Amino acid sequence: MQVEQLSIFIENKAGRLAEITKTLADAKVNIRALSLTDTSDYGILRLIVDDTERAKATLKESGFTAGVIPVVAVLVPDTPGGLDAIVQLLGECRVNIEYMYAFVKGRGNQATIIFRFDDINRAIAILKGHNVTILGPDDILGD
Repeated sequence: MQVEQLSIFIENKAGRLAEITKTLADAKVNIRALSLTDTSDYGILRLIVDDTERAKATLKESGFTAGVIPVVAVLVPDTPGGLDAIVQLLGECRVNIEYMYAFVKGRGNQATIIFRFDDINRAIAILKGHNVTILGPDDILGD
């Protein structure tokens, strides 16, 4: 099961991120998870939103370059070693993690880790084969 993620390239200058968040707010797009990385010249903003197509179209109309990328959302115990168990499994199976980020919903005892893999289908098969809970879009976007 995959989740759609928006990847947006932005110039690394003051106010540019605010333009994106305002654009999405004005379009009534809700951001559910995000990650921002940068270099000296540009940044990559990765978002999970409640309406990917509307967000992408709105951003494009506003002059931003945005692409949709499949990622995998995994439920992980929010305890010491919870993430390590998943990362060790993937390492033993020689699955490359290109990047990841996490969030915790509410005050539960589980975290959600968003993974981008070099071979997404193989990673999903391995995770499912080891009874790891993979979340779908409704799990991420619901309250």
